[in-house]
Amino acid sequence: MFKSPRLVLNHIFAFPPNRDTLGGTAYFIVENGTGVLIDCPAWHDGTHQFLRDHGGVSCLFITHRGGIGKAQEIQEAFGCKLVIQEQEAYLLPSANVTPFQRELAISERCTALWTPGHSPGSACLYYNQEGGVLFSGRHLLPNPEGEPVPLRVSKTFHWQRQLRSLQFLLDRFTPDTLSYLCPGANTGALRGKGAIDQAYKWLSQIDLV
Repeated sequence: MFKSPRLVLNHIFAFPPNRDTLGGTAYFIVENGTGVLIDCPAWHDGTHQFLRDHGGVSCLFITHRGGIGKAQEIQEAFGCKLVIQEQEAYLLPSANVTPFQRELAISERCTALWTPGHSPGSACLYYNQEGGVLFSGRHLLPNPEGEPVPLRVSKTFHWQRQLRSLQFLLDRFTPDTLSYLCPGANTGALRGKGAIDQAYKWLSQIDLV
């Protein structure tokens, strides 16, 4: 059964958790008659129609290997660019991928940033509107208190690299350039206060020791 995505910010929709991506949350930025899809929502007729009704998909950005889902099917449906960090591009051998190394300007408003640690090719997408929005995939997730933290789990690729990637984000952004965080999972912990909230204040309070 198709559940409509929620509008969480101007021009930004959040899809319900997707079983194909272990409960991952995909986002959709709608601008200028088309959109950027961040990770894969559950793929069925309702999702296809929703995306088409909102101008289609010009780019599909994958934040980490766990967000791939039905990426190839989505690309085939919309003929969109498929962007993924180069160390995980091999996981899509039959797709027409656009790999990047450290940073890639996807559009005038969207920039891909390599943030390894959770997985070798873990990456975030920065959207320079609304005061700055960071789509963090599973690099940063809300804890039960709703605060974004790097979570060390059994599948974590390299914990120290993940912490260094977090420091990279702290050095890169300021309260003037980052206002919102859109995590790629665990968003149930944020229900009641929204799927997004003030981000830089959260990030600056994380203890990296």
